[in-house]
Amino acid sequence: MQSSGEPSATSSGASGDAADSTDERPRPATPEQLHLLHAAAPKVRDERVRAEPEPSNVELPVARVVLDVGLAHLDRPFEYSVPEKLAADAQPGVRIKARFAGKDVSGFVVERAEQAEHTGKLSPLRRVVSPEPVLTPPVLDACRAVADHYAGPLADVLRLAIPPRHAAAEKALDAKQAPDLDAPTLGDATAWQRYPAGAALLHRLAHGDDPAASWLAAPTVDPAQDWPTALAQAARATLHGGRGALLVVPDHRDLDRLDAALTDELGEGQHVRLTAEQGPQARYTAWLKVLRGHVRCVIGTRAAAWAPVQNLGLLACWDDGDDLLAEPRSPYPQTREVLRLRAIRERAALLLGGFVRSVAVQRWLEDGAVRAVDTRTAPGSVPRVVVAGDEREVERAGAAAHAHLPPVAWSTAHAALKGGPVLVQVPRRGYLPTLRCGQCREVARCAECHGPLALTAPDSPAVCRWCGRVARPWRCPECYGTRLHAAVVGARRTAEELGRAFPGAPVTRSGAGEVVSSVGPEARLVIATPGAEPVAESGYAATLLLDGWALLDRSALDAGEEALRRWVAAAALTRPASGGGTVVVCGISTGVTLPPVEALARWAPGTFAERELAARRELALPPASWMALLHGAASDLDGFATAVRQALDDAVPLERIGPMPGPGGDDNVGLLLRTDRSHGPAAARAVAAARAVRSARKLPGSVTVHVEPSGAML
Repeated sequence: MQSSGEPSATSSGASGDAADSTDERPRPATPEQLHLLHAAAPKVRDERVRAEPEPSNVELPVARVVLDVGLAHLDRPFEYSVPEKLAADAQPGVRIKARFAGKDVSGFVVERAEQAEHTGKLSPLRRVVSPEPVLTPPVLDACRAVADHYAGPLADVLRLAIPPRHAAAEKALDAKQAPDLDAPTLGDATAWQRYPAGAALLHRLAHGDDPAASWLAAPTVDPAQDWPTALAQAARATLHGGRGALLVVPDHRDLDRLDAALTDELGEGQHVRLTAEQGPQARYTAWLKVLRGHVRCVIGTRAAAWAPVQNLGLLACWDDGDDLLAEPRSPYPQTREVLRLRAIRERAALLLGGFVRSVAVQRWLEDGAVRAVDTRTAPGSVPRVVVAGDEREVERAGAAAHAHLPPVAWSTAHAALKGGPVLVQVPRRGYLPTLRCGQCREVARCAECHGPLALTAPDSPAVCRWCGRVARPWRCPECYGTRLHAAVVGARRTAEELGRAFPGAPVTRSGAGEVVSSVGPEARLVIATPGAEPVAESGYAATLLLDGWALLDRSALDAGEEALRRWVAAAALTRPASGGGTVVVCGISTGVTLPPVEALARWAPGTFAERELAARRELALPPASWMALLHGAASDLDGFATAVRQALDDAVPLERIGPMPGPGGDDNVGLLLRTDRSHGPAAARAVAAARAVRSARKLPGSVTVHVEPSGAML
């Protein structure tokens, strides 16, 4: 949050003067100041003498407005008078313009009142941008809950929740009346027959209940039983009960599959897609259709998590551990948490599905917040998993068992190409993304900025991945060698190698810049990076997971969890063992003793989540504990952490971990604040209070706050 260069906090249009400092020297916040900012501020307003409203014929002449200012110390509604000409349109939920700090600022009306709480004359609203009440009470309530959970301003969450207005879309939809929506028939739940609790789940959805479930999906190559059909049938049951459904998936390829499944279940025009990539007019048109009740079923990426579905009955998310579902903008909410908070407030069902169970959902499961919807997988119903680096393979193939393409992977692919396509998952994109010295094996780095060197094409010179300089000539500073050696092989180089190893098979690449959605049943090699694997008709005959160490060796808390998620996602596209499907894991020198490798070999993702959560509980790591990650200058972080400690009750423990190196060089470091999860809400309020004091005092520098950071950041 920036604390310098902001407009003056005093506004002629605000309901009161915001806090400002006249002393240029930074002063630490006292506990009394923090207490006044958050605990006592509402009481102070209650004790003031109420202002006499201006003479007016307007019913409810006071509008309480949330302004788009985004400053932590201004995170509260402001009061304005409602001019008579705007009285009919200035209803709760509409967009307005109001005078604040000497300029017109956008905002939303959140309430109309008979009397003001502030003393003095109120400034009038400038204008109503649109009479459309886009900020519904349930969405506003959810936005406030998310802002409190992540210790951020409400204005930041509203920017994520409400799409920008598009006047042409609003006018084009004006003439269309909301149709009478007939409830679909319940239909057959073929996709849920494999799950013992599946029938009970759909029964509760159809009868208006609000169950919360963690669904561990079983892999299949049958579209009638795959996860898109299962989600579509859950939405159908919810619509049959007279309520709306909201389904969120990570990316557009998953969205296309879910779109097709819903069309088969419900027919054309019974649902809308809502994504940030649609464009302003298409996105706002879809938003208005949902808001006005033209449709009751919404599917989309993380932008759809805020859709104002009327009479919401189901909130579902597929693969909640995908990093695409983590918002990169402040206050950095995770879609899984947004849906949970909405489900609680709107008394809707919550369904979190995936081939693996995230550790965060495992905690909810053990705490009783969700119930499991699982099934036991028979040995023949999942693909056979072979680990290329285990002891038996080493005895049989020697050092070749640890090659980029081990003999067992080559023989498996050679046999599988006789019966269908073969998927090859490569964890790194590019050609040769990392190089080493050919003599001493030190990582080759740029002489100017010390960034890693890479090759982008077979005949191109080595270039720096940071500054882009060509490293010609290059000499190792350790041994003065001049020969470069590939440390990591990318997807493009792998496609070249496999094309030579299997000269008769066509090669298809799917990755950054060129993602393929699906392939046919004919024999071919499909080279894909994680998350870009195409769906094969009737499934892949075999899947090769290359360079497994590249996923496991990441310096992140969720390295094992993320590796298993990506492996299982690719393996789930493979034919079951009864149909000859085989998955080969390559590049694992220690064999199946690693928990993620063992979980894949046994196809036990639920057991891995239990084991991972138990380990994190023992070490007091998220999600077993509450944690906030701070980035900024060391002096700024020290003062911020002190302010958080002062705002907390003495009985609440707060541990400081760091400082540690952070992004942006030596001037930017990281600091972790940790406490028991039971004290998480109090700690979040203390962080918000510290941000408010820092913002009000306009202290120099900046502090970035991530409450409940993802495992990739730790």
